[in-house]
Amino acid sequence: MNAYLLTKTAHLVFVIAWMSCVFYLPRILVNLAEAGNGSSEAERAVRERLVLMGRRLYRFGHIMFGLAVLLGLALWLHFGITGAWLHAKLVLVALLLVHYIVAGRWLKGAEQGRALPSPRALRWFNEPPVLVLAVIVYLVLARPF
Repeated sequence: MNAYLLTKTAHLVFVIAWMSCVFYLPRILVNLAEAGNGSSEAERAVRERLVLMGRRLYRFGHIMFGLAVLLGLALWLHFGITGAWLHAKLVLVALLLVHYIVAGRWLKGAEQGRALPSPRALRWFNEPPVLVLAVIVYLVLARPF
C-alpha cells in the first residue's frame, strides 16, 4: 500500500475518533445537567463519575484532533491536496473545534460547581456537529469548487 493511502486512512481514523468525542461530550453534559446538584451521596457519585468520564473523553479528543491535524498537514504539504473546497472544509473543522472547546469549558465549569445550560439546550447544542460533518463529507467527496 502506498504512503498516500496509509496517511489518508490514518487521518480518517483519527477524524472518526475525534468526531465520536464531539458527539459524546455534549451527551455527558446532558447527563450531568440531569444528575442534579449533588445533594445526596448517590448524586455526588454519579456527578463525579460523569465528570471523570468527560475529562478523559475531552483529553482523548484533543489527542485525536492533534493527530488528525498532523496527518492532514502531511496530506496537504507532502501529497499536494489543494482546492477551494479545502478552505471551506477547514473553516467548518474550525467551527467544530470551537464547539468542542465550548463543551470542554462547560465540563470544567460543572466540575467547579457552575451551572450548566438546561438539558434541552444541551441536546440542541449536540445537533449542529452532525450537519457540519455532513457538509464536510460532501466537500471532501465531491470537491465542488
